[in-house]
Parts: sequence; C-alpha cells; structure tokens
Amino acid sequence: MAAEGHIRINTFSKPFARNFIAAQLDSLDGKRTALNKRQIDQLDFFLKDYGKELQSGMDWNRRRDLLYRSDSVFSVTINPILGGTLMANENGTRIHRRVGAEFFATAGKFGFYGSLRDNNVTEVIAAPQYLTPLDGQNYKNISAENRSDYNETIGGISYQWNWGDISLVKDRYVWGNTNRHANIFSGKAPSYAALSYRLYPVKWLDFQYMHGWLVSEVLDSARTYLTPNGNRRVQTNKNIAANFITIKSKWNIDFTAGNSIIYSDQGIQPVYFIPFMFYKSADHTYSGTGSNELGQNAQMFFDVSVRSLRKVHFHASLFVDEVSFSNIWDSGQHTNIMSLKLGGTWYNALPNLNLSAEYTRTNPWTYRHQIPSTTFGSNQYNLGHYLGENADEVYLSATYRPWKTLMLKGSIWQARKGPEHVYEIILGNANVTGLDFMADTEWEQLGLRLDADWEILNGAAIFLAGSYQSTKGNPLYTPGFLSGDILTLEMGFRIGW
Repeated sequence: MAAEGHIRINTFSKPFARNFIAAQLDSLDGKRTALNKRQIDQLDFFLKDYGKELQSGMDWNRRRDLLYRSDSVFSVTINPILGGTLMANENGTRIHRRVGAEFFATAGKFGFYGSLRDNNVTEVIAAPQYLTPLDGQNYKNISAENRSDYNETIGGISYQWNWGDISLVKDRYVWGNTNRHANIFSGKAPSYAALSYRLYPVKWLDFQYMHGWLVSEVLDSARTYLTPNGNRRVQTNKNIAANFITIKSKWNIDFTAGNSIIYSDQGIQPVYFIPFMFYKSADHTYSGTGSNELGQNAQMFFDVSVRSLRKVHFHASLFVDEVSFSNIWDSGQHTNIMSLKLGGTWYNALPNLNLSAEYTRTNPWTYRHQIPSTTFGSNQYNLGHYLGENADEVYLSATYRPWKTLMLKGSIWQARKGPEHVYEIILGNANVTGLDFMADTEWEQLGLRLDADWEILNGAAIFLAGSYQSTKGNPLYTPGFLSGDILTLEMGFRIGW
C-alpha cells in the first residue's frame, strides 16, 4: 500500500505497534475505490483483528478470540498459541511443536502485551553455528540425537502521547529495510530487554532510541564464586545503546542515519542513556583512544528507502563497523569493515503478483570484535545478517496472492561465505587493514523454495512448502539434517504467532 502511494510509512524499524497498523488500515478504509477486490477483501480481514484499536465495546464484526473484553476504558485480548511442523527428507523427519498463550491490552494511553511459547524440536537447525535466516533460540541441553527444547517469552509496557511513546519491552528488534534478512538489526538473536522511546513530532521526521541488556555468555571469573553445592557462575554484563533519525522527503524518499555501541565490563553507563548521542565519541571520552582493548565497540548505519515510482520500492542499507575515509580506496590499507544491502520490490507487477530482488555483501571482520564481551551479538547469535562476516547472498522471490488469505511464494538464493578472519597483533598493529573479500569460498549454498500459506481464520493458518538446497563446504555451518543436495517437504499449522 505504501509503494502504491495509498499510505506513507517508515519501514526501517520493526515491529510496528498495533495502533499504528490500525491507523493505516483505517486510512485505507477510506480509499476502497483505489483498491482491487483482493486488497479490499484482505483489508476487511485485517480490520476484524486490528479494528480493536479503532472500536470500543463488543458489538462489531470482529475476529474470534479465546477471550476479548472491551469498554471505553480498558480492553484485553487473550489467545492460545499452538503449532506443529513436520519436515521430511532423505535424512529423516523433523517435528517441531509449539504451545503457549499471548495477550495484549490497553488502558487509556498505556499498552501492554506478552506471550510465552514453549517449543520442542527433534532436530536443531538454528543453533548459533548454523547459517540460516531462521530465528535463533536459547536452546536447553541439546542431546546427542540433536533434540532440544526451548521457550521464549516476549512482552512489554508502553505509554503513548500525541507525538511520541516510551516503552520497556523484551522483544526482537529489526532495523533496516529488507526482503529477506536485515543487515543492521536482523532480529535473529533471541529477544532481549530494552528501554525505548520514539519521537514523531512532525510528518517528515522519525526518531528512535533504545538501550538494551544483551546476553554475553562470557564468564566473569572475578565474580564467579564457590558455594557449598558447586560454583556460582556469573556472566559479564553486556549492553547496547542505539538511535536513528529518519528524514522523509516530499519525493517519497526516506533517509535514515543512526549509530550504536556495544559496551561491557563497566556496569550501566549513564552517558549511553543520552538518546541524541554519537556513541563512538562518548567512548573516546570515557575509554580513551589509545587502544581497542580499552574501548567499546561502536557502529554506524545508513538506510535509503525510495517509493518515488508507483508500485516500486527500492532500498539500500549500509552497516559500518569500521572505516578509514583516507584509505577507503587503498587496497592494501583500507579498513572497509562494513555490510551493504541493495534490493527492491515491484508490487502488483501483474495483478496480485510481487517480484523482489536483493543482494547483500558483508566484508571480513564485520560484526566481530577482539573483545568477546563486546561483539555485535547476544546469546552467541549475530545481531546483524545471518551469514556474518566475509559473505554475500543473492535472493530473488515472486509472491502471488490469488485471494485475501492465500499466499503462494517462490524464492531462489545463492549464498557464499569465506573463512573467518583470525585477529592478531603484528608488530604492534592489528591485522585488520587491506582485508580481501572472499579470497576463498569456505561454504556455499544454492536454494530453491516454494511456499503455500493459507490463513483460514485470523491468526490460524495451515502451510505447505518444498525446498531444494545444495550445500557445500564447511559442515559446521549446516545441520546434518539439511546437508548435501537435499529435497525437503514441510507441512504444518499455526494458531497465534
């Protein structure tokens, strides 16, 4: 709808708030003559759910819920979470079951939400070492047969006023426009707690700040101690502060710039609670500039979103871990430690058919750091692109929606990864200058996937998929269940998310 010019939204930062989604749907409700039949039917389908943010009381055409109560002061929705997936290929079968519950509520200008999902998998395919865009999880003990359980709870509380909101949440942040997997904050790492607020005082400006509590999984030996029944193991603290500002031009082009810092070992630092801050400079003040062993790990990022042509969305994201502008073109001395993503989507290229293409390239040493407690990650997962450093990917997809709740999608991708950079100090200098991109290919994958997803009722769907993957190279990057040249069939259902 944004690409067709019916609404104007900033797609850099996700997830979106329910009342924001509802406002966009309400705006589209007044533009029905500009929509085709499938779009109108899909709009009505979504309004049965997000109409809760627009309606008061119980007497309106709404979706089915386990529990829904609403009046002029308070509203609450509670629903179950159930899901099952069966995957089968020549290596065997994999079963994933999910059970839990979710709720969301409002009281005046306050919003609340939460969910708990308990999962069991007979094959772990998204552990930290595996190269997959699937969400990472904090697995419990993984058995010798590669079985495991995991659970995740997300939720938060927020307060909103006319031109901003503030929230304390535990969730997965996604920053950066993308069709497949973002290269700034991808949402792959398990959810973590963060204090966040957003400002949108005028139509042409968005600002967001967040301070998060990451999980280092690095032992703090000084705070680890003996107890009568064993060791009390304590991890070193690890935090992130980040902000961005988006300027929306009248040509339907959005420019976003931001920066972040991963810091540890010094407790909570008040300077990183200042929202409008360039954190690398602040780190120089507090940690000095003489050595990376003293300082923290700072990043910058930029994003451009272009919807100037009707039905077309172009986007580009640049994540900068380190760069020397004086040596940027010097092949032997450059420190171009960064990730670049370019992509676009042509919506309704044919009626109800969307075509997308995307390229991602990440240079050596990006997202990493020589100090383990300040890497760009949490729970051993990279916060950025799933392939990590020294990698690239080409991704193409076609999505067809013949009617409101059925999605058919075909996608193809080629991904490559070179060897990880080994950090050393040579003659007093770090060996991070003049690094060659993909000098060797250590792992590569060609994939083709067909998906069918039918949302029968709001929040309840069945799905079917078939995929072919040809994976070569380092076996540590691919679970045995999906290794080699493999054809996999997948089917399942989900209730709730």
